[in-house]
Amino acid sequence: MAASVDLELKKAFTELQAKVIDTQQKVKLADIQIEQLNRTKKHAHLTDTEIMTLVDETNMYEGVGRMFILQSKEVIHNQLLEKQKIAEEKIKELECWRVNSDPFTHQASPLSHTPASAFPNVCS
Repeated sequence: MAASVDLELKKAFTELQAKVIDTQQKVKLADIQIEQLNRTKKHAHLTDTEIMTLVDETNMYEGVGRMFILQSKEVIHNQLLEKQKIAEEKIKELECWRVNSDPFTHQASPLSHTPASAFPNVCS
């Protein structure tokens, strides 16, 4: 009887360890994606700041694949603002997922007496 309980505990512990390792890898990947999105957002912001110093009638070239398209300053400005907004939304989504997925934060373990519902969902 005790041997079967030990085997079940060992199996459950092994599965839990695998889940923790998998979650940690996903959290690291989310961190990398957040860093990349922050760089993209900062680059768009700096570019927009420089563009705004130019005269309003200035036409610019937008790189598209192997060619360049003549655009107005306003169009480029709007594209850069949209790029920043999209990056910010994705960062918020990833941070929300990261906080809710981290096995060491706000997760009730099977051994604790606190139900998982006692922790608020940070991203609601």
